[in-house]
Order: sequence, then C-alpha cells, then structure tokens
Amino acid sequence: MLIDTHCHLDFADFEAERDEIVARAHRAGVAQMVTISTRVRKLETLLAITEKYPSVFCSVGTHPNNADEELDIETEELVRLAYAHEKVVAIGEAGLDYFYDTQKPEDQQTGFRRHIAAARETQLPLVIHSRSADEAMAAILTEESGKGAFPFILHCFSAGPELAKTGVALGGYISFSGILTFPKSEELREIARTIPHDRLLVETDAPYLAPKRWRGKRNEPSYVVNTAEVLADTIGLATEEVARITTGNAFRLFSKMPRI
Repeated sequence: MLIDTHCHLDFADFEAERDEIVARAHRAGVAQMVTISTRVRKLETLLAITEKYPSVFCSVGTHPNNADEELDIETEELVRLAYAHEKVVAIGEAGLDYFYDTQKPEDQQTGFRRHIAAARETQLPLVIHSRSADEAMAAILTEESGKGAFPFILHCFSAGPELAKTGVALGGYISFSGILTFPKSEELREIARTIPHDRLLVETDAPYLAPKRWRGKRNEPSYVVNTAEVLADTIGLATEEVARITTGNAFRLFSKMPRI
C-alpha cells in the first residue's frame, strides 16, 4: 500500500480518463491520493473530484507562481476553507520559486507566510514548493518556526543538502518524486540516504516528472510505485518496507485524512 501525497488530478491532462487513472492507481497498490491546490479560487473543482472518488483528498492554497493572483486571500480565509470541508487535509502548495521570473519575491513571501500561519493554526500540513530558493526558504522556515511549530512537507524535493537538513531539524518531512529515479540524480539519492525514515514521503507531482521507467510520458499516481522502488534501493530496504514506512508517515502527517 502506498499514498501519492502530491498530484494534480484537476489538470486538463487527466480530464478524459480520470476514472481509469484512479482505478490504475488502486490496481498498482496506491490506496489514496492527495490532489494539490494551485489556486484557492479553484477549490470547488478539487472538491468535486474528491467527492467523486472516496480515496482522493485535497489541499487548499496558492502556488507561488500564481502568488499575485490571490494576494487578497488572507490567512483567515485559508483557515475557514480548511475547516469547512472534510476532504481538505492540507494547506498549500505555497512557497518560493525563484527559477521563473514571473512573480515578485515579496509577493511570494507574503503568500507563503500567510499559508504558514494557516498551517500553524489548523495544524494541517503545509505543502511547500521550493525551487532555486534554498537560502530564502531556510531563513523563512527558521524564522516562522520560532513563532510556533507547524507541520510541513518539502515536496518534490530537489534542493540541496542544507535545506533538507534544516527542514528535518524543524520537524518537516521530505517528499521524493520521480526526479529521484533519474540517472543524473545521484546527489539527490545521497540526500535521501541522510533523511530519517520517519520523515520520508513519496509522490508523483503528476502530470509532471514521470519516473525513469516512463520518462517523457505524462505522469500519473500509479507511477509512484517506481519512485518507492528506487527509494527502497537507495536506502537499502525492501520496497514493501518503504511502502509501510511512507504510508505510516503520510497518515501521521495528514492527520485529518482517514484510511479508506
């Protein structure tokens, strides 16, 4: 049994065959999925998907690459929406993306801090997107953790060892995607070997970043099995043990998500 802790089932890539994609995930042993919000104003679309599929849950939040679209959404609204819907089990994804020059850093940071405050108040995990922003991310996480603890995931981890170390030290989880399986990702696999087993998660970030076995194709939740296999080989455990560990970690972190 595995949990895909991060996918985007609302994206157009899945529209024509969403039923079969969810069914394939179940057949592969992926029991539950969390489809992640990129815009708060599209939450109703996510909720409709979660209502159709008992095994699918969602988050609420604004992706940093959409930060300027939702600067009017305050922490209070995030908290209200998280409490209002039983299928909302996380906050985000929010964070910093300095790779693309499409959003002002100050807008991203403003939105990110609001999401942190919502995670702190609700104690729902904050799904963090961090790209080309290791130092700024570590600084904000350290500063905000000093105001009070909040659960969080550094999702689709592809940053450096120092951010991983900071994240774990602050109580965060590290989630690995198909990037872990790429031939040139040995540095990332080395980081994976340093992560305590009780902080490990697996995800797809589907439809992006298909694992090596399906490289170049559209990703989907069933493919998280391949990432778990590579993670198991990387840290010297059986795949079944990695499935047990990461599933237990997912239910502990996503404490609002029941076992289906």
